[in-house]
Amino acid sequence: MKLSVVIPCYNEKDTIEPLLSSVKNAPYPNKEIIVVDDCSTDGTQELLKNFTELADKILFHDYNQGKGAALRTGFKAATGDIVIIQDADLEYDPREYPKLLEPILAGKADVVYGSRFLGSGPHRVLFFWHRVGNSLLTLLSNMFTNLNLTDIETCYKVFRREVIASIKIEEDRFGFEPEITAKVAKLGCRVYEVGISYSGRTYKEGKKINWKDGIRAIYCIIKYNLFR
Repeated sequence: MKLSVVIPCYNEKDTIEPLLSSVKNAPYPNKEIIVVDDCSTDGTQELLKNFTELADKILFHDYNQGKGAALRTGFKAATGDIVIIQDADLEYDPREYPKLLEPILAGKADVVYGSRFLGSGPHRVLFFWHRVGNSLLTLLSNMFTNLNLTDIETCYKVFRREVIASIKIEEDRFGFEPEITAKVAKLGCRVYEVGISYSGRTYKEGKKINWKDGIRAIYCIIKYNLFR
């Protein structure tokens, strides 16, 4: 089965080349790599134009729209039987693709989330309040969806192509995470979680999500579970 790796990218000039090399060398041979640059201003666009050997499709937004919008563009371009989201930083390890794909390849799952809070892989120790916030958002989401996920804000989400193609993504920024979770639950998809490792970044190192995105996430949990 063919795997489409969709990589939303914004101002990642220091990580985009090693990340693409890691994805290219990931232990799943039949894959297409799709990068969507969300109008980077730090030189990432110029680098990407030289990386045609590392990606099958490199798409550029004319103005900055957000992660959800970049994923929307990437999903439209994907042709694989399975679609996985990969952030353009180095927080998530592409060598873990096989265990993320296994429940779908085995015919058990329609959607797989890679949980940073399950399993025994290495985890960089960082922000206490981020963990608290993530746990609260996941709990609130679970109360509406009746799923028992541990990490709705994870980057690693894997979909059978038919599932992601049937979902209209409305959120432009990080509200994508609770939106997609609500819509997957409403479709009655078979959802699995797999424990993953995690090498988080500080804000100085380029982390972008902030407390405003947390407020938006609460709004999205209510909106997409009750009014969509």
